[in-house]
Amino acid sequence: MQRILERFIVVEGLDGAGTTTQMKALAEAFDQAGVNCHATFEPTSSPLGNLVRSVLRKEVVTTPLALAMLFSADREDHLNHPITGIIERLENGTIVISDRYIFSSLAYQSVDCGYDKISALNEFPLPEFIVYIDTPVEACLQRIDSRDNGREMFERQEFLAKVKDNYEMIFSDLPSDVTLLRIDGQKSREEITSYIVGKLRERSLL
Repeated sequence: MQRILERFIVVEGLDGAGTTTQMKALAEAFDQAGVNCHATFEPTSSPLGNLVRSVLRKEVVTTPLALAMLFSADREDHLNHPITGIIERLENGTIVISDRYIFSSLAYQSVDCGYDKISALNEFPLPEFIVYIDTPVEACLQRIDSRDNGREMFERQEFLAKVKDNYEMIFSDLPSDVTLLRIDGQKSREEITSYIVGKLRERSLL
């Protein structure tokens, strides 16, 4: 049984679903409520995370398994860094919200590397809350194409359809101690934020 990290909230979804937008909106809601909160993201801005981003932007070429290992190494540091790590912050009473976590690796890297192999690389603690922004692949790709920076390596319809199926498989088998908040990603940004904030208030986090 994987350890559950209390007060740890993870935002998940396909590329283009709006995970970063909602992570920032939630952090703002906590700040406005006077609740100590730390907002973060994966891949991180550490040297490991920046290397992952270089691969995603197709600036560095490597194998799918090497990329999965890089994600895992970045996550290990993100969680367990003795000063800035997620676990250190949680133990000090801070709520942590992360834009992506192990579920992204399981959903994305499993397409090329197989679920069992990626799962073995990601035997990390689970968050208490998962916010899943459930958005159709076509809508995500339209949003990505409306940006100026082009598509990253995973942002293809056939690939993202497999990722979406993987998310469904992962979330169908969560421990009872993990709360999944699923929200329609085609709602407005404000409606999505309002729904999530309401659910977190029900659990006395806000």
